[in-house]
Formats: sequence, structure tokens, C-alpha cells
Amino acid sequence: MYDWTIYDVRLKMPCPQEKATIATLKQSNLQSYIDNRKIENNMMETKYLKINPADNVAVAITALPAGEKLTVDGKEITLNEDVPAGHKFALKDFAEGENVIKYGYPIGHARKAQKQGDWMNENNIKTNLSGLLEYTYNPVNVDLNTTTLNLNTGAPNLTFRGYKRKNGDVGVRNEIWIIPTVGCVNGIINQLAEGLRRETGGKGVDAIMAYPHNYGCSQLGDDHENTKKILRDMVLHPNAGAVLVVGLGCENNQPDVFREFLGDYDQERVKFMVTQKVGDEYEEGMELLRELYAKAIQDQREDIPLSELRVGLKCGGSDGFSGITANPLLGMFSDFLVAQGGTSVLTEVPEMFGAETILMNRCRTKELFEDTVKLINDFKEYFLSHGEPVGENPSPGNKAGGISTLEDKALGCTQKCGTSYVEGVLPYGERLKVKGLNLLSAPGNDLVAATALASCGCHMVLFTTGRGTPFGTYVPTMKISTNSTLAKNKPGWIDFNAGVIVENEPMKKTCERFIEYIIKVASGEFVNNEKKGYKEIAIFKTGVTL
Repeated sequence: MYDWTIYDVRLKMPCPQEKATIATLKQSNLQSYIDNRKIENNMMETKYLKINPADNVAVAITALPAGEKLTVDGKEITLNEDVPAGHKFALKDFAEGENVIKYGYPIGHARKAQKQGDWMNENNIKTNLSGLLEYTYNPVNVDLNTTTLNLNTGAPNLTFRGYKRKNGDVGVRNEIWIIPTVGCVNGIINQLAEGLRRETGGKGVDAIMAYPHNYGCSQLGDDHENTKKILRDMVLHPNAGAVLVVGLGCENNQPDVFREFLGDYDQERVKFMVTQKVGDEYEEGMELLRELYAKAIQDQREDIPLSELRVGLKCGGSDGFSGITANPLLGMFSDFLVAQGGTSVLTEVPEMFGAETILMNRCRTKELFEDTVKLINDFKEYFLSHGEPVGENPSPGNKAGGISTLEDKALGCTQKCGTSYVEGVLPYGERLKVKGLNLLSAPGNDLVAATALASCGCHMVLFTTGRGTPFGTYVPTMKISTNSTLAKNKPGWIDFNAGVIVENEPMKKTCERFIEYIIKVASGEFVNNEKKGYKEIAIFKTGVTL
């Protein structure tokens, strides 16, 4: 399906908004295209990229001034205005209402007539997205042999150094977590975490962390259940070598009920304290933490097959390079991991709008297709029930970076999950049940989505960004920059630079380096959010607060 010397997005099916059938296009090769442009420009810096043969816009690789003359597909185009790096310019004249094509798909339509060479942005492109849609299952065949990628990664049976847990699960960190059942005890858990760090110096474990949140009381219905699920998922997460659950005693999320909600758990590694039922909660909590610490420091890393690794796929603060560099890199890695027997998880459902049929038609079964339709339409109903449009572009930063519509973002966003079959579809707060590529219900919000990925069981979150962010959730949150400028300017945020893909490094080589780095992180090397202690959780809320 793909030439894995470079990841390529090509048209396999029409966008659901398109009425006419669009023919499957001949595969293009981004790296070859970039190399050709270098030759044509006497090996000068590549100035633009036309991603797919069907596209009627191209992306500026560097900032281009008005009056710049470019040769695209043998035709000379003169830019009518300055075009910032990562932004699009018109390869043809557009009539009002005519579709703008990028990645081989419509990303919206022209708000008014535009001229060849115009800067195409959110001011002159309007989304095609609307309300609920009916979908038809048109399954595509995935050639699983291609997902081995022929990457030069050394031994065929790769391993990482992880922790085997008593229940057979595997973790990539051995941390002590203090988790509140309710926000009322946030101050206490912060003091307890600081106390144990001060007393032990953190020796023998990867981190000692408290995870405050605002919920656990004054919630009803789905909000209350979601809080319980996320907290349960944290308590049972294999990256935690030991957990102290701290309650108040009068909250909706009653500690005894929550204990039952956990199901089976290692009682030597998970302890409970209800602060209203003890005298000095600090001294009582420290006694329990000392017991937990003594257990956790006994754990040792050992060789674990890469098939046990589970990664979450996330993007935030995207730009015009996201769908060209970092997101396709994650897609290549995702396919590689799945081919090794591992697991990747894609979420941010609103950022699938406009690219959802790509995912639907890769569902392994009709039942998974129907689950994916429900995943998409449930989120659209959520938007519509609050009087919000389903096609609103997520953020000013996206627009500034060159993303004009939600379809523009979605077609880049979904590249993170590669080309493998969809093997599972998860409601928010549920834990992984099958290996392979899974889809998870959660919003696009960085904090909520990353927390949801960790909570379904991902060992780490791979987070692509073109704008940069310091945020990290409660598992390693690796930042992959879409451009080299960001990586240079924010070395304390960015862990891996994918910007080299539009400079001089083939995608295959970049992915080989990326796999090596992933294994190092899974084996204990800290990413920036861990080094700085930037670790937070955020729980999805949809209803009233009492």
C-alpha cells in the first residue's frame, strides 16, 4: 500500500461530504518529491511541498515573499502575497465554493474567488463539515507485510527493560503515586508526596507523585462515573509500583465503594486512607507510604518483548508541518509497533472529523465500523447539544501555524495511526482489551486527551507539536517537534525533532532513530516532562456541578 522509504498520504476513498466518486490516485513519494525540488533548485533549500498529486494547494516549507516565482508540476506560479512557512498557496484559480484539496482530500471550500498564487488560510477557506452523517462500510485491505517497514533496527525480536507486575502486566516506570478520591484532600496529598521525597530522596523509584484533581464530589451521572473510571485506571496502571489512595470520608466517591470498583488489585501495593477516620492524617499517611516505598524499591527492570509496549498518539499546538513530518513519523512507528505485536491508541475524536472514513474503512470488522460511527456521531451530538458547530477550528495557534479548517487538522492528525487495521474502539475511561491499533473516545483538549490515553493503559504518550508545550500527564509524555526551529528554541520541551524530514533526512532513517529512542525511554530514560516534574491529570466533564 505504501512505499515505506517515506510515509505518504494518498486518496483511497472520498470524504463523506463529497458526492462524486474520486478515483484512487497513483501513489506519490514525499521524500522523492523533496529531493527533486532540491535538484531543480540547484540543491538549494526546498521551498514548497505539494503533498498529493490531486492537491490544488502547496505548502511553503520556508517563508516565501510576494513576487516569488515557483515552478510546480512544470507550471510557473507567482505568489501574490507573502506566505508564511507551513501555510498554503493556491496552485490554480478558485471559484467561490470550489473545494480546496490537500492530502488528496477536501479540507474545505473557497469562501470567495481566489487567484493562483494567493495565500490560502482560514480567512478564505471555509469548512465543509456539518452535523451527523450516515456512513457506509467500505473496508480496505491492509497489507500487513508492508507494516514491517524493512527498517534497520537490529535484532528482529526487540525488547525494552521494563517491570513485570504481579498480575502479569508490564510497566515502563516504577513510581509511587498518591491519588485522591476527592479534590478536598489535594493539600494533604501534596504534603505527603513532598514528605516522602524529603525522607527518602526518591532513591530506588522513578518518581514520587501526588495527582490532585477537582472532582470526586458534587457530580452526577456520567461525570461521576468518568471520575471513578479515570482514578481506577490510575490505581491499576502498571507504571505505578505502589499507590496510596486518600479519601475524605463524606464525598460522593466513597472510598469503600471505590475500593470495590477497583476489582482485583494487589493489596500489598495499593493502600487506602480516609482522613476523617484517622487522627493525624499526615503521620498516618507517611506510615502507609513507608510500607509502600519498601515494597516498590524491591522491583527491578528486566527484558520485556516490544510486543508488550502500549503507546498513546497525541498532537497539540499543530502547524502546517504536522501532517508532513511528525504525524507521519508516528504513523510509521505505529505500524511498526503493531507489526511487532504491540499497541497504539489514537484519540481526539473531534480532530477525526473530516478524516473519519479513513479510519472507519480500516476497521477489522463491521462491528468495529459501527463502534467507530458511534464514536464520531456521539461527539458530534455532544457539540450540537451545546449549540456548538462541529467544524470549528480548534485554536488560534493552529491557524497561525498554517491549519485553516478542522479537516485540514484532521487529515494531518489521523496520520499518527499509520495504516494498520483498527482492532478496538474504546469508550472514555475504559481500559485496553486487545492489542493493535485502538481508537479511544476523548476530546481534543491536550490535558484531557493525554490523561485518557494514559488511563486506558498506555505506557507513554507520543505528543507531536508545531507550537510547543511543556505539559505532561502521569506517564512519560514525549514531545516530537514538527519543525527544527521549535526544537532549537525549546530544548527543554522537545524530546525528538521530526523537522529534519523536510531538510535532509529520509523518513525511514528518522524512524529508525525514533524507534531506538522509544526503547531507551521505555527502558528508563526520562523525557523532558519527567525531568522537570511536569505531571498532571485532567478528567473530562460534561454535566452540572451540584
